Amino acid sequence: MKILHTSDWHIGRTLYGRRRYEEFEAFLAWLLATVEREQVAALLVAGDVFDSSTPGIRAQELYYRFLCRVADSCCRHVVAIAGNHDSPSFLEAPRELLRALDVHVVGVSGDNPMDEVLVLRNQQNNPELIVCAVPYLRDRDIRAIEAGESVAEKEGKLLAGIRDRYQAVCRAAEETREAYGGRIPIVAMGHLFTAGGRTVEGDGVRELYVGSLAHVASAIFPESIDYLALGHLHVPQAVNGAENRRYSGSPLPMGFGEAGQEKSVVIVEFSGDQQQPLAKISLHRVPVFHRLERIQGSLGTITARLHDRIAENMPIWLEIVYDGEELIADLREQLEELIRGSGIEILRIRNNRVMERVLNRLHIDESLDDLEDGDVFLRCLDAHDVPPAQRPELLLTYRRAWMGLCEDASEADEQAAAIAGPTSPRQTSGSVRLS
Repeated sequence: MKILHTSDWHIGRTLYGRRRYEEFEAFLAWLLATVEREQVAALLVAGDVFDSSTPGIRAQELYYRFLCRVADSCCRHVVAIAGNHDSPSFLEAPRELLRALDVHVVGVSGDNPMDEVLVLRNQQNNPELIVCAVPYLRDRDIRAIEAGESVAEKEGKLLAGIRDRYQAVCRAAEETREAYGGRIPIVAMGHLFTAGGRTVEGDGVRELYVGSLAHVASAIFPESIDYLALGHLHVPQAVNGAENRRYSGSPLPMGFGEAGQEKSVVIVEFSGDQQQPLAKISLHRVPVFHRLERIQGSLGTITARLHDRIAENMPIWLEIVYDGEELIADLREQLEELIRGSGIEILRIRNNRVMERVLNRLHIDESLDDLEDGDVFLRCLDAHDVPPAQRPELLLTYRRAWMGLCEDASEADEQAAAIAGPTSPRQTSGSVRLS
């Protein structure tokens, strides 16, 4: 039989205010076509179905419509577990109704390991696959909180709790397989962060346990597992080099750090005799449904590449990273004028050169978090050697912008004028406070 492993759909996620429902809909249509083309018997979704614990109506519509369509296809089973972004109770609410469609949802890890062991049957009602469907294990699920425990003790309990849970569920699966008297494949699912797992900047992947570096060693997963289908990390990858233990990765780039990254789903085909099922692994590339790109360099480099993208005449969302030497006050205006009338949208502009200069002016005992709201602006003025004569007006404009929500604009002007001073601004020495 063939199974398809995917995860981290994050339906409902936005990108700098842009809604992405068309992309999610296109992916789900492609996924259904892939299931049909490859004659997939079981679809496994390893967590983070939604981006929020309270998904919107459109996100729910896409999800449930897809489940109905895949249930009407060649796919005999769907198994979905909750990720850290999902609400366990929300996912499990229609569980009994979905079970009639052979859609199995596990949102909460209970006391009985057998609750997470699913026996999937073929058209002849014979067991064909055993799934250990372990959802994202929340802190309260796997350890008892004790007063006065150290960080090391807390982390040790977390790791031990995760290990014990997987071993208990897998033991229950092994006992179930022995009861059926055959070498039925065992597939385990999980949503966690394994040690050595790769992430990229801006992908939204976060630590799962506050105050802990509880990255799980791959050794906790029993050898009886024929394939391990994991979610949480967005980069497609094998776990510790083992091809039958994988993260499928997210099907869409979640941020510009993933722009250009090849996305995929995993198809696993079990073949061989009943005594030793062999898992044949193949990655199937997910098409790009809306192009993301990061352009970095000087103004000349950025402009040249924008001209190239305009000539391609296709919709693109861009992040611009400017690291030129020149201080350009109207950078966004210039770039927006250049792309006017094209299918290109600039969602974000980062000025690395300004931030680099500001950070270089930090004192040895300072960090960016130590600065007040106006300190960074003052450091910018210093970093770019803005003449004293120009500073009062710049400070006034800055303060007006910063206090734009004040009911009395004159109050903002007075405070800004007080900051700027009658003749010259204060020079930064040590920690400067504007308030």
